[in-house]
This record gives sequence, structure tokens and C-alpha cells, in this order.
Amino acid sequence: MTTPAFDDCPPESHVVTSYDERHFVTYLRLLDAAAEAADWQDVVRIVFGLDPEMDPDRARLVHDTHLARARWMTEKGYRDLLRASRN
Repeated sequence: MTTPAFDDCPPESHVVTSYDERHFVTYLRLLDAAAEAADWQDVVRIVFGLDPEMDPDRARLVHDTHLARARWMTEKGYRDLLRASRN
């Protein structure tokens, strides 16, 4: 599975962005991995194709910020999607 081009940090926004829409599958993969208590280094290798040994700070940043955004989507962002589907 190919991950769409990604930024080191997803955008900080109070609404769902086009970046979020492109990364729905990425977010789901991160949430699944977190639920299974997968090692973040394995996850960042598989999901983002990053080598955490070569650049541990960037790899951790990418993983943690995208996982946080994925969690935001499950807690708040989904409301934007529901509103959009009603219109």
C-alpha cells in the first residue's frame, strides 16, 4: 500500500482539511497499529517508509503528529464529515 506524499506534520486546523482527506487510510493504519500496541519504529517504516535509525527525530515527529491528528479525527474531525454528508 502506498502512502500519499506527506508533510512532517499534518496541518493544525479545527476542521478537516484536504490533507486529512488524502490521508484517511494513513490515519486508519496508524490507529490500527496503536490499538495493537505496535512499535512506533516498525509503524513509521511500514506506513511512511522512513528509517527511524537514520533520522530518529524526524521519524518520531512524523509518527506522533500524524497519530495525534488521526485521534483528533476520531474525536472531533468526524463531525465535519457528517455535516458535509448531510448537505
